[in-house]
Amino acid sequence: MSTRKTTLFYFLLTIVASLAVGMVIASRLDLAPTSSAQTIPVPSMNSAPVTGPLNADTFRNIAKSATPWVVNIRTEMKTRTQDLTDFFGGGGSPDDLFHRFFGGPLPPAGGSQDDQAPGQGQGQGGGRRRPREQTTQAAGTGFIITKDGFILTNNHVVEDATKIHVAFYGEGDDVEYDAKLIGRDPLTDSALIQLVEKPGHALPEAKFGDSGQIAPGDWVMAIGNPFGYTHTVTVGVISATGRAFRVTTGRNNDMIQTDAAINPGNSGGPLLNLRGEVIGVNTAIITNARSEGNIGIGFAVPINTIRDLLPQLRTGKIIRGRIGVSVQEVPREGYEDFGLKSRAGAVVAQVTPAGAADKAGLKPGDVITQYNGRPITKSDDLVKMVVATKPGTSVPVKVIRDKQEKTLNVTVEELDLEAEQSAGGRRPTNPDQEPPEQHRTGSFGLTLDNLTPQMARRLRVPSGQTGAVVSEVEADGPAAGLLRQGDVILSVNGQAVSNASAAAAELRKVQSGHLAQLRVWRGDQEVFVPVKKE
Repeated sequence: MSTRKTTLFYFLLTIVASLAVGMVIASRLDLAPTSSAQTIPVPSMNSAPVTGPLNADTFRNIAKSATPWVVNIRTEMKTRTQDLTDFFGGGGSPDDLFHRFFGGPLPPAGGSQDDQAPGQGQGQGGGRRRPREQTTQAAGTGFIITKDGFILTNNHVVEDATKIHVAFYGEGDDVEYDAKLIGRDPLTDSALIQLVEKPGHALPEAKFGDSGQIAPGDWVMAIGNPFGYTHTVTVGVISATGRAFRVTTGRNNDMIQTDAAINPGNSGGPLLNLRGEVIGVNTAIITNARSEGNIGIGFAVPINTIRDLLPQLRTGKIIRGRIGVSVQEVPREGYEDFGLKSRAGAVVAQVTPAGAADKAGLKPGDVITQYNGRPITKSDDLVKMVVATKPGTSVPVKVIRDKQEKTLNVTVEELDLEAEQSAGGRRPTNPDQEPPEQHRTGSFGLTLDNLTPQMARRLRVPSGQTGAVVSEVEADGPAAGLLRQGDVILSVNGQAVSNASAAAAELRKVQSGHLAQLRVWRGDQEVFVPVKKE
């Protein structure tokens, strides 16, 4: 090797070595930039069948091993004095059977939080009282899932909290540690918080079981903070699995039903199997007008559902798919009228204007039978598949329309749950009380009126659209619960109708026992409604 080449070789070698040493020194001295992104280790899941004898020590041993990683959560929030309702999440009518636990005060039924409370409209001198902010407290439960202080609980326990305090088993109720919200998901009612302050001892961690392995009759234990009685243990069985629980309009969660006593304050606490592993997160109960407490029907979110969301909860945002339709089940009778060979699929009831489905050409009345190559048995199948699809993905959707099969390509959007809930809260305006013409359809239990220009404006019907207004629905008629006062029937079995007389004529053509497939204007969009003729 020549002298020039040798010199160049050693020069380059010196540079590489210097860079390597510099990187080592920088890392030792914390001079190198570090990534701010942190991941959370997803707890392993034990899917082995739960076997073995049940004896006098079984539940004692579960409580002994699990109680240390169950925590009590106390939150503080700012509320207006005129908004305060029952401390246990009341505010609904006696028929409102589903009660959240200590999720903070809810607005009174029929109004928003900015509505004026009765008796507070006028102060002295005729002036309007200004609402005062007041700090209220609520309580719930959680459980530790990592040694660095990550805790799972319910979204409604911490949703509006300005401060979150955590107490540990055995340290006394007056010893609390501050925590912060990391991420939350209203759809599964789950939330991830992290300790800002930590106790001097090592933190125990929960163990995860497999909620997909459980079955009715399995023994379970709940641990929580009911009515402020910290670390209370109750025992029961799995009453049912896959129980549909309405979260918001058109969206359900499959829940675990149990008769283990859970009460206000148990929210966010674990439901355990006989190995002391978490198989669910307690979140809601059914109660009645006579009791705010447990009557033997409680619900827990399956832990498998939340476990899959943990990486996204850690980032603070859950990303889900949406195509912009509301769907309903295929009717039990009359599915042949859609051109179906069996009662399988999801009937498109509404299509969001300018949404993904609208852009792809889906219409109310279509029956979706396949999504991305997978068959749809019931409407909930479609909802689960869509929310699990990454936004931006183009998906083939097979539909039956006018008894003909079509395939449409839908580009999935990102779900904005808050916007969807706000849109679902709008109510249609009532029609005029004195319509000029009425037609009764006894076989459907409807009274129809002509759509006048004034009524069209009130009902926000598009300009130039004709139809028949539903002015009355018989309480025990076939259309009860399907149609409502103020709906505008646009077409019957694909035939557009110009007025009440035309709509009544088309309805008379429907054979007894068959479906009238109606396209209806409701609120501010088109809805598909199938009604069986008696």
